[in-house]
Amino acid sequence: MRLAVSSGDPVSIKGDCGHLPGLMAPIDWLILIAYMACTLALGLWLSRRNRSEDDYFVAGRSLSGWLAGASMAATTFSIDTPLYVAGLVGTQGVAGNWQWWSFGLAHVAMAVVFAPLWRRSGVLTDAAFTELRYGGAPAAWLRGTKAFLLALPVNCIGIGYAFLAMRKVCEALGIVSNQPMSSLAGMPDTVALLAVVAVLVLIYTVAGGLWAVVVTDFVQLVLAMLGALAVSWAAVHAAGGMEAMLTQINNLGRPELLSLVPWHWTEAGFDWIGGAGIGVSTFLAYLTVQWWSFRRSDGGGEFIQRMLATRDERQAQLAGWVFLVVNYLLRSWLWVVVALAALVLLPPDGDWELSYPTLAVRYLPPVVLGLVVVSLVAAFMSTVSTAVNWGASYLTHDLYQRFVRPKASQRELLLVGQMISVLLLCFGVLVALLDQSIGDIFRLVVVIGTGSGIVLILRWFWWRINASAELAAMVCGFVVGLSTSGKLDPLLGRLDVVPPLFIADYGVRLMVTTGITALVWILVMLATPPESTEVLERFVQQVQPPGPGWSRWRDRLGVPIVDSLAELIRRFLLSSAVLFGALLGSGGFLLHQSLNGWLGLVVAVLCGIALLRSYGLRGSVG
Repeated sequence: MRLAVSSGDPVSIKGDCGHLPGLMAPIDWLILIAYMACTLALGLWLSRRNRSEDDYFVAGRSLSGWLAGASMAATTFSIDTPLYVAGLVGTQGVAGNWQWWSFGLAHVAMAVVFAPLWRRSGVLTDAAFTELRYGGAPAAWLRGTKAFLLALPVNCIGIGYAFLAMRKVCEALGIVSNQPMSSLAGMPDTVALLAVVAVLVLIYTVAGGLWAVVVTDFVQLVLAMLGALAVSWAAVHAAGGMEAMLTQINNLGRPELLSLVPWHWTEAGFDWIGGAGIGVSTFLAYLTVQWWSFRRSDGGGEFIQRMLATRDERQAQLAGWVFLVVNYLLRSWLWVVVALAALVLLPPDGDWELSYPTLAVRYLPPVVLGLVVVSLVAAFMSTVSTAVNWGASYLTHDLYQRFVRPKASQRELLLVGQMISVLLLCFGVLVALLDQSIGDIFRLVVVIGTGSGIVLILRWFWWRINASAELAAMVCGFVVGLSTSGKLDPLLGRLDVVPPLFIADYGVRLMVTTGITALVWILVMLATPPESTEVLERFVQQVQPPGPGWSRWRDRLGVPIVDSLAELIRRFLLSSAVLFGALLGSGGFLLHQSLNGWLGLVVAVLCGIALLRSYGLRGSVG
């Protein structure tokens, strides 16, 4: 999730929300400086663990599921994420969160189905997986293309976007004002702050590798959660308590604000809530297409890195479940509560995305405010450090070692990985300076994954999927995504092009993109030969894939089945019911909607019991 940051002058909270207190108190600055110093010391201390490429990029494959899952959750808690949720709730109501809640289905599949498969693959990156699953020149081209695209344009733009979001938030909080500092030869204080934070992230990430990233991620996650809890408690208290706040929101005459779904029942019957801004086709696309058509359908790069770094398959699954609980069940409602309080406490014509920092500055006392600012900085550092280490793993392992220096020593690869980490962060900072186009460029890069997700899923379950089909899906999804999206602004705002196949409705656009992409990759697959017997046998022996799509190969090689496909599907459905039952149930109780609360709780408990029983009965046929 990313916050859409507008171009132009920094947003002024004071202009939108009235007079606010000044800069942070000295004690708040001391807390921030102490945190940054401790983070640096921790990263340097952990650098002693790095002896090889595996140590640097997958922590020696020794992470516990708890630590890996916490790192996954911290990575998704960027500095702009609570702002993004506040913007959704302010404009579309609680139901607007289905825009990202729907990805919970993909994350359930990751935890239940794909985590053990990834761990059994034993690869270093998901790009390297392509040459385990496929063979020959097409596999090499696919590996190199994915590594380059994910490490440079996608990753660097993500890093730059995080820096830009931090700049906007810090200026809004009054931490910096973008004014020149005479002590630094006229350098603006905003640039100076970004430079200090960049150097700090660079030192502990480059020196410590993934070990430094995941351990500091854990600390940063705790701080981020405490910060969110502090802001939500202060905001609800300022609104007069939960019941008074909900009453005031109901009096606003916007039924979508407190609705868990974009419809409700009236005396006239079923009624779709138009004010939610979510059309029927869009909502259906969220639940039935988006989560499996996106390029992260079987995990996603940095999540896969964490699962590959765990001790074994069981720990990989545990990591997925820790992420699900923290990301969806704990953090969701802390952010939503702050966004709801903003509807009562702030003017209706303000920028809802700035509700989080606005309420923090307005209602938190010194020390607590310092801790919240630290939590936001921690969220930013977690995201950037992960992106740097993850991107370096692609360029080092999948490009440098694979195509340039196949016989490079572990010491050389470690040094190259550290040098590439420096370059990636520098590129990301440069991208952040393109504040007039970063939002548009980021959206253009994201569409590269649309439509290809189904191939990423099927390659685990059907032997006929080949490298040409996956490459075709990736390229076609990118082209069709560009052709059907809104106005493009890829060249610093100087182009204003309306695509010839522009489709305004997001749901229809997603379905069209997925459908056209599917047609193309299926035709390419049928027109190209399957992978060789040697490649397929190697994959089956290493990964032990489930399902009837591999039964002939398993029988030939005598490879046992770990879990049947039917059992995996059953666990996926039960786990999805547990997650969304708990999510909507907890939301129902929080919003004083008892019926929704009890329904969600009953579904979660009953399906949870069935799920636990299923893990006691391992599948023996598939």
